Amino acid sequence: MELAVLNAQGQETGRKVVLSDAVFGVEANDHAIYLDVKQYLADQRQGTHKSKQRNEVAGSTRKLKRQKGTGGARCGSIKSPLFPGGGRVFGPVPRDYSFKLNKKLKKLARRSALTYKAQAGAITVVEAINLDAPKTKSVVALADALKVSDKKVLLVLPESNVNLQLSCRNLPSVKAILVSHLNTYEIMNASALVLVEGTENVLNVMLA
Repeated sequence: MELAVLNAQGQETGRKVVLSDAVFGVEANDHAIYLDVKQYLADQRQGTHKSKQRNEVAGSTRKLKRQKGTGGARCGSIKSPLFPGGGRVFGPVPRDYSFKLNKKLKKLARRSALTYKAQAGAITVVEAINLDAPKTKSVVALADALKVSDKKVLLVLPESNVNLQLSCRNLPSVKAILVSHLNTYEIMNASALVLVEGTENVLNVMLA
């Protein structure tokens, strides 16, 4: 699959890049995408939730009333889960939500996600962008020129570009990410992928 390389004004430069069919033209596997996204979201969870059980609640340990003869149920502690302020039964405890996935499956998931974007015509390739200083207006102008200003944009960089990354940070609809950090969730979450020229070569090597 060939795509024209555009400049910052949205015009064709006359150059074209080849997107490998081994990465952007595979038979998509929806379940692999599901598992990879599930793992990514699970890894974002802190797992620091905690509620107190009856042995952790502060309170008196005296017996509230005599065992028999009251006509009611027996009770021996104000810390019982049956009383307001008592402990919680089977409440949440700190835990790790992460789980393991095979590398081959994760690669398949990313290839599948990129294939869906390629089939939808949601991939744009733009030439290298060099900014003298961080400037949000430059990224807004770029999005307008590429006709993606009304979409959720994922700008994929082949290498670190501090000024460009800082310029995107203030825009809720644009996210800049290094190709080495690219994951299935970010691909599927974006409605437009903008690849800076050179990114496709890294992807062809990384995921082929």
